[in-house]
Amino acid sequence: MGRKFVVVGNWKMNGDMKQINEIVNNLKKGPLDPNVEVVIGVPAIYLAYVKSIVPDTIGVAAQNCWKVPKGAFTGEISPAMIKDVGADWVILGHSKRRTLFGEKDDLIAQKVAHAIESGLKVIACIGETLDEREAGKTEEVVFRQTKALLPAIGSNWDKVVLAYECVWAIGTGKSATPQQVQDVHASLRNWLSTNVSADVAAKVRIQYGGSVTGATAKELAACPDTDGFIVGAASLKPEFVDIVNATQ
Repeated sequence: MGRKFVVVGNWKMNGDMKQINEIVNNLKKGPLDPNVEVVIGVPAIYLAYVKSIVPDTIGVAAQNCWKVPKGAFTGEISPAMIKDVGADWVILGHSKRRTLFGEKDDLIAQKVAHAIESGLKVIACIGETLDEREAGKTEEVVFRQTKALLPAIGSNWDKVVLAYECVWAIGTGKSATPQQVQDVHASLRNWLSTNVSADVAAKVRIQYGGSVTGATAKELAACPDTDGFIVGAASLKPEFVDIVNATQ
């Protein structure tokens, strides 16, 4: 398929100048697999600093943005601001934004549309809660969330990575089994083939997120429909290098 493996480190609300320097120095030492695209999701206040010290081979992402270029939206940042400091990615629809901050599918779609229009690349997150999985609604939820994104993405699938997050596995230490991940990714690719196009289904990169560690990454990376990871806690640790190199 020729899909390039992509690993995103989402620092969430973590890090200070000392820790950021340690993380970036660790990434510089690597070595990082040159065949893997690496992106780090940085708290907004540190975007410019991280961009100034990180190698050009590593992408820098904001963890959120608003749906218009500027205005009276206290506390928000716009895609224009993200681009202005040199970052070129944004993470949208993360499970914490959905669950803690009440973001709905339509708002996330509006954000995705504006981010793409503004020239950012988007990591678009989807995934089910534990209650939804136990109720047998995994596919229903994932398909609904993806369907909401279709008008926002349009023909710009080359600017989007889909990140499937098992919400029940985030920060819990529980990781989905490789078979669980493969089943969802394969179902999602089949849904995209039917509802978008076979070409998009074959080319779009689908990541897995949910307590990925250096110990679990290799087996998860071997799933044929997994094209990378979105990594939380482990992205703050030296083992992030092992996760990046999981396909070697």
